Amino acid sequence: MFVAKYPDFLAQIAFKDGTYVYFDGVKDMFKYYFDLSKFQSDKNISDIDSIYVTDYYDLVPIDGFKAYYVTGSDVYGPMGRELIPHQTEDDAGTFLADHKGEALWKFEEITPELIKSLD
Repeated sequence: MFVAKYPDFLAQIAFKDGTYVYFDGVKDMFKYYFDLSKFQSDKNISDIDSIYVTDYYDLVPIDGFKAYYVTGSDVYGPMGRELIPHQTEDDAGTFLADHKGEALWKFEEITPELIKSLD
């Protein structure tokens, strides 16, 4: 999938060596993150410098580690059901209510099982 077609859902992992990997959505970014050795055998989690996701309302890159994510909403990404990122918990709560979301998550609460449930 070409990520340039979907800038509203863009996610990125930046490594300490200056390399980057881009994704067409947060869900695919987490699939990569949770199985990094499969996709990039020369890297591990400790090699990650930063993660950026696109804030749903402002459409700007935000810190993926600090973002709030909503699942189960009526908003779909390029690859279907998606985690929708927000910079603030208030924005995520508003989105959850306005878009029939089911749950709000912080980065460290997201698991491989949650990601698989979105497919």
